Amino acid sequence: MSYLRLALCVVGVYSMFLLWAIAQERLSVPFKSIDGTSSDKFNSPLFLGTCQSFLSAIAALAYISFRRKPGQSISQTLGLFDTAKPASNGVANGTANGSAKANGNGHAPTSDAHKQHHTRFDNKSLLLRYFQCAVFITSAAPFGFAALSYITYPAMVLGKSCKLVPVMIMNVLLYRRKFARHKYLVVAMVTLGITMFMGFGKEKPSKSHKSGTGNGGELSAYTQLIGITYLLINLAIDGATNSTQDEIFARYRVSGQQMMFWINVFCTALTTVISVLPLPYVPVLHPSAAGTTELQGALEFIRTHPSVVVPLAQFALTGALGQLFIFETLQHFGSLTLVTITLTRKLFTMLLSVVVYNHTLTPGQWLGAAVVFAGISVEAWVKRKDVHAKRVIQEKEKAKIKQL
Repeated sequence: MSYLRLALCVVGVYSMFLLWAIAQERLSVPFKSIDGTSSDKFNSPLFLGTCQSFLSAIAALAYISFRRKPGQSISQTLGLFDTAKPASNGVANGTANGSAKANGNGHAPTSDAHKQHHTRFDNKSLLLRYFQCAVFITSAAPFGFAALSYITYPAMVLGKSCKLVPVMIMNVLLYRRKFARHKYLVVAMVTLGITMFMGFGKEKPSKSHKSGTGNGGELSAYTQLIGITYLLINLAIDGATNSTQDEIFARYRVSGQQMMFWINVFCTALTTVISVLPLPYVPVLHPSAAGTTELQGALEFIRTHPSVVVPLAQFALTGALGQLFIFETLQHFGSLTLVTITLTRKLFTMLLSVVVYNHTLTPGQWLGAAVVFAGISVEAWVKRKDVHAKRVIQEKEKAKIKQL
């Protein structure tokens, strides 16, 4: 069942974010005005985030409502009831639904008043974690969108290929989480392989990405440095987001879609508030003119450049549907597996094009693909070895019970 779930998540992430990436690249280049006299860029990243997070919250709510069990309250459906996981200290054991139960150690049962106070405290801390993720996501998105104005899209993809590294670093720095030794090897191999695959490719930037201003000139070293800086900031914040999501799943009993709902609700609230405030001009974070709200600027741009509507809708819709698979993967397989899936999407797409359209790969790309597959094989081999070891232990325990 776990392999089937993983396969479904992989297919969902690959398909949705392939379309999402196409829309993202289109939104980063100029659009012709309705009268055809000018071409302008859509500089409203917060409005983009609002559209996607709103649709994502709706998609998550529809999913958890459809999966709602009979008799569940609204708070239970939304994951706000008795969410704390019981401590696994060898004293208390969990029941089937995860609630702690007495095991004959003489402790008195917990009072209802204490349980209610404990639940309120857990819900408050859980919502604060969700809000923390929303702040990270809201902060990261403008930097990623702005980076595309200073570096080419292939360069953006190449930089994103190193995302496993900040995810692992942030897990260690923020939450002191330790990984098995083979995980570090797998991360290094996948990152190196993806970097080689992208770096040795023949892919050339499109005309619209030959300059940060879309005028067809070459990118200067200073311009590229700005883009790389924005990209590094985006990667660091993404790493903090993924590690915090791992921490939520480790501490609380919530589903991926419940997390998706609350994080996107907070993201929508944050970006909406910021978008309606007449903030001064702030590079990246608020690129609209001083005194003009981002919402006003976005709506005016849509009115004068109606061709932006289709890629904007594609960006928001595919992002919302893709997040359903993203959070399903996060819940059951963790952030490292998720990032590995998102990174290898480009590689598998290119390999598929080799088979279907007879495209050619450079020797460096074949070597990079081999390194990635070797890293994935190491992960699969270790997992299979662990499963086999657990089965051996279970068989030995059963044999001991029979002897008794």
